[in-house]
Amino acid sequence: MRLDQRLIAGMIRPGTRVLDVGSGDGALLDHLFRNSGCDARGIEIDMKEVTRSVAHGLPVMHGDADHDLAHYPDNAFDYVVLQRTLQAVERPREVLRQMLRIGRHAIVSFPNFGHWRLRVQMLTRGRMPMTSVWSTPWYDTPNIHPCTILDFLTLCKDEGYVVQQWMAVDEDGERAPWRRSIRLANLFGEQALFLLRRKDTPRT
Repeated sequence: MRLDQRLIAGMIRPGTRVLDVGSGDGALLDHLFRNSGCDARGIEIDMKEVTRSVAHGLPVMHGDADHDLAHYPDNAFDYVVLQRTLQAVERPREVLRQMLRIGRHAIVSFPNFGHWRLRVQMLTRGRMPMTSVWSTPWYDTPNIHPCTILDFLTLCKDEGYVVQQWMAVDEDGERAPWRRSIRLANLFGEQALFLLRRKDTPRT
């Protein structure tokens, strides 16, 4: 699994109900099912990835975050996961609302557009930056709503979500030593992970 998937798996209690939105090749689902005893299932927009996951015996449906979460009943899951997909959905605020309606907790990971390399590229070149994380040209990118860690925290505050846990990491597989400082994380973290709950949901 990728680094962010390993960290997400560590946030999920064994034996719980999990919906992975944008499940990709199903690596996280497979881990949760085999190693944590979770009732884990996924939604994926790429039909090739859906077919691949189903061929490996994983319960993955074709669908997307923007339209299909509304069909699930309230509190159907303990955790709803959105891994590196927030910046690619059409309505990120509504997707988060739906995640915390159908799940007791939401786990979100996303690439941090506030990273210092991106800032330097914008300042010195005056063009949309390109890195190993943001690796597609602006005219061909699926990332339509890039955000920074501070942007995401502001959204959580505005919507009344409780941040139970957060961390910033780099792409090389190390947790950033500045993970206790949001402002330093916003500058040096290449990707961020958040565990959220509604204010009326008990902390677990």
